[in-house]
Amino acid sequence: MQDLVNQVINTLRGMWKFRWPALIVAWVVAVIGVVVVWRIPDQFEASARIYVDTDTILKPLMSGLAVQPNVEQQISMLSRTLISRPNLEKLVRMADLDLKNQSKADQEALIERLQKGIQMRTAGGANLYVMLYRDPEPEKAKRVIQSMVSIFVESGMGASRKDTDSAKSFLAEQIKIYEARLEEAETKLKEFRLRNIDRQGADGKDAASRLAEISQQLEAARLQLREAERSRDAARRQLAEARGQAPSTATLPNLAPAPGTVPAAGVSGNFPTPEIDARIQDQRRNLDGLLQRYTDQHPDVVNARRLIAELEEQKKREVAELQRKAQAAAVAAAQAAAAAPRTATAPGESLAVQEMSRMLATAEVQVAAMQARVDEYAGRMAQVRQQLKTAPQIEAEAAQLNRDYAIIKKNYEDLVARRQSAVMSGELDVATGVAEFKLIDPPRVAPRPVSPNRLLLLPGVLLASIGLAFGFAFGAVQLRPTFSLGDELRLRTGLPLLGVVSALVTDADRRRERASMFRFVTASGGLVGIFVAGLIAMIIMNRYGA
Repeated sequence: MQDLVNQVINTLRGMWKFRWPALIVAWVVAVIGVVVVWRIPDQFEASARIYVDTDTILKPLMSGLAVQPNVEQQISMLSRTLISRPNLEKLVRMADLDLKNQSKADQEALIERLQKGIQMRTAGGANLYVMLYRDPEPEKAKRVIQSMVSIFVESGMGASRKDTDSAKSFLAEQIKIYEARLEEAETKLKEFRLRNIDRQGADGKDAASRLAEISQQLEAARLQLREAERSRDAARRQLAEARGQAPSTATLPNLAPAPGTVPAAGVSGNFPTPEIDARIQDQRRNLDGLLQRYTDQHPDVVNARRLIAELEEQKKREVAELQRKAQAAAVAAAQAAAAAPRTATAPGESLAVQEMSRMLATAEVQVAAMQARVDEYAGRMAQVRQQLKTAPQIEAEAAQLNRDYAIIKKNYEDLVARRQSAVMSGELDVATGVAEFKLIDPPRVAPRPVSPNRLLLLPGVLLASIGLAFGFAFGAVQLRPTFSLGDELRLRTGLPLLGVVSALVTDADRRRERASMFRFVTASGGLVGIFVAGLIAMIIMNRYGA
C-alpha cells in the first residue's frame, strides 16, 4: 500500500513539472470548444397537435347494413406509415423544399434528413397526435409541419374510400365470374333433368322409394281386379241361374253393347296418376316459394314453370294411354258378350235377364279396365326395376349437380349482398367520413431555438479541457519520468544508489516559485472564471430574452 501511495505522489510531482504545457493545452481546447459550440446552428422546432374523432352518429344506425372498418386501428397504422418515401416526396413538393436541390444526391439527402427529423407520436390520448420537426430556418420547419398535417388528413380521408372502391371492383369481377358459373350450373342441371325426366321421383324420392310406392299401387290394383272378377263371376252365375229357371226358351233380342262401343259405366275418363300428381304439386309449392323471393324472369322461376308444363303434358299422355287401353279392353269384352248365344225367356222374366246381362257386361268392362291398370302398374314396376340398376349413379350425379348449384348460388347471393354492403359503406364514408380531424394546435414555431443547449455544452467543454490537460501532463510524465526519492530510482533502475544530492533553495528561488504559482493560479482561475461568467451571461439572456 505504501508503495502505491509513493508511486501516486511521485506521478503527481512529475505532472506538476508539466503544469504550464498542460495549462496551455487546456486553454487551446477550451477556446476551440467554445468556438465549435457557438458555431453550431440553432434549431427551431415546429409542432402541431391533431385530434382524430372516430365517433359518429350514423355508424350505430348503419350497424349490420354497411361494413364499418376498425377506424382506430386504421388511424394508428396511418400514423406509423405516414413518414414513407411517397409521402416525403409529396411533402418536398408541397413545402417547396426542392428549390435549392440541384442534383439527385441533394434530393436523396433531403428526404433522408426529413425521414430522420420528422416525429409523430401520441400525446395523452389514443387519438391525439403531435407532429414535430426541427430546422435551422423557422419558416421552413413550419412549412414542413403544415404539409405533414395536410398529408395526414388527406390520407385519412382517402384511405377508406380507396379501399371501398377496390373492394367494389373486386366484388364486381367475382360476381361476373360466379354469374357465368351459375348459368353454366343451371344449364347442366336443366339438361340433366330433361335427360332423366322420366326417372325423377316425386317429392325428391329415390328409385327404391318409387319402387315401393308402385308396388303398393300394383297390389291395390290387383286387389281391385280380384274384386271385379268376383263380381263378374257372381253376375255370370246369377244370369245362368236366371236363364235356367226361365219357362220359355224363345230367343231374346241382343241387349249387349254393340261392337265398337264402350258402356258409360265401364270406362271412366278420370284415371288417377298419383306419382305425376305428387310431382306437379311439389313443383307448384316450389314455384310459390320462389315467387315470394324472385321475379317472374328469374331462372329458377322459369325452370319451375317449364317443369310443371312438362309434367302436365306427361300426365295427359299417360291418362290418354290408360283410356286407350281401357277402351280396347271394354270393346273386347263387349264383343265377347255380343257373340255369346242368348235364349229368350218368358215374357215375365225377360226384364230380369236383360238387367243381369247388362250387369254382366258392366262387370266385364270393369274387369278389363282393372286388368289394364294392373298391366300398366306391372309395366311401371318392371321399368323402375330396370332403372334401379342405374339409379345410384344417376342419383349421385343429381346430388353433385344440386350441391354444386347450391354452393355457387349461395356464393353468388353472398357476393351480391356484400357488394351492396360495400356500396352503402362508400356512401356512408362520403356522408360522414372515416373520422373527423380536428386541429387542436395549428402549426407553430417556438420563438427560441430548442437546440443546441449551450448551457450544458459549455460546462462540458470546460471539463473536457481540464481532462485533456491532466491527460497531457500524465502522458508527459510517462514519456519523461522523474524521480523525487532515491529508493524509487534504485527500484526502477535496479542499480546501486551511491547518494542523493539536495538542492539548496535560496530566497530568490522561493520568490520565483511564488510568482510562478501566482501566474499559474491566475491563468487557471481565469479559464474557469471566463466559463462561469459566460454561463451566467447566457442564463440571464435566456431568462430575459436577447
